Amino acid sequence: MRHATAKMVAAVLFLMIGVAAHAAEPGIAGWEKGGVYDTLFDVTESDSFKGKVLEIQEIVPMPGMAPGIGLVIEDKKDKRKETVHLGPKSAVDLSVIGLKEGDMVKVVGAWAEVDGKDVILAIKIKKAEDVELKVRRTKDGFPFWSMTPEELAKERSGQ
Repeated sequence: MRHATAKMVAAVLFLMIGVAAHAAEPGIAGWEKGGVYDTLFDVTESDSFKGKVLEIQEIVPMPGMAPGIGLVIEDKKDKRKETVHLGPKSAVDLSVIGLKEGDMVKVVGAWAEVDGKDVILAIKIKKAEDVELKVRRTKDGFPFWSMTPEELAKERSGQ
């Protein structure tokens, strides 16, 4: 009985640690580096296209994830509507580049299948040559929202 109680206490502590870890960053729950959603990002599936922002929307790519920001973009070449996932709502600030519906943008990201649909997991959105919102590291897709403040500062400074 004593051994079973110790196992139960250990299991409860393990669960509490997991809950506490998610509670520390509730705005990125499900978006974390190494999580199920993050493993969908494959840098070998990188692509880019230009198009018009048709819609800015709140998204929840998978059950249990914190809300995120997505775009519906009409591809300039083939007029197809493409869905773009930018990242968690708590980490994506579109006001930085003044993005709004109707804007022409260049999307850089990697194709993935989420909930049976092809979407692009964004690396960056360029509104003009010198106006962009970068949400992942280009070389490997590491999400900015999972970086420490020091790593993020280094990445943004281009070092």
